[in-house]
Amino acid sequence: MNIETEQQYLDIISECKDIFAKKTKDYGTAWRILRLPSITDQILIKAQRIRSIQEKGEQKVGEDIANEFKGIINYCIIALIQMKLNGTDETEIPFSTLEPMYDGASKETLSLLADKNHDYDEAWREMRVSSMTDIILMKLMRVKQIEDNAGKTLISEGVDANYQDMINYSVFCLIKLMEEQ
Repeated sequence: MNIETEQQYLDIISECKDIFAKKTKDYGTAWRILRLPSITDQILIKAQRIRSIQEKGEQKVGEDIANEFKGIINYCIIALIQMKLNGTDETEIPFSTLEPMYDGASKETLSLLADKNHDYDEAWREMRVSSMTDIILMKLMRVKQIEDNAGKTLISEGVDANYQDMINYSVFCLIKLMEEQ
C-alpha cells in the first residue's frame, strides 16, 4: 500500500479514536443499549445529511461534512465492537477495555484497505467525494437488507465487511477533503 495513504489513514483513525475516547468520558457507553439496526440507522442519518449538504451546497447546522464522516467511522467501529460483545449485557465498559477493541477493528479495516488498494490501485483517488457518499448510502441499504433478513445472505459478504467498507470510504472522503483545502 502507498505509504502516504497508510499514514493518512492512521492519522484520521487517531483523530476519530480521540473523539471516541472523549465521548466515552462524557457519555460513558450509552451506545451499548443500541441494537445493530439502530447503529446502522445512526450511520444512515449522518450519510444522508452529508448527501443533503452536497446537493444543497449549504448547511444550517454547525457540524461540517468532515465531522459527519468521522461520526460514520466511529459508529461503524462501534458496530464492529458491538458485534464482538454480542451476548453480554454489560452496559458500562471502561475505555481501557474498549481501546484494544477499537484498535483491533481499525487495524483489521486497514488490512482490508491495503488488500483492496493493491487490487484496485488506489482507484478511489480518482473518485468524487459525492460518489463515495453514494456508495456509503448503498452499503447502508445493503446492511439494512441483511439485517431485515436476520443476517442471512446467499452469496454476499456480511454486515461486518460492509461496516469496514464504509469506514474506508469515509477515510477516503476525509483524505480528499483535506487535499482539496
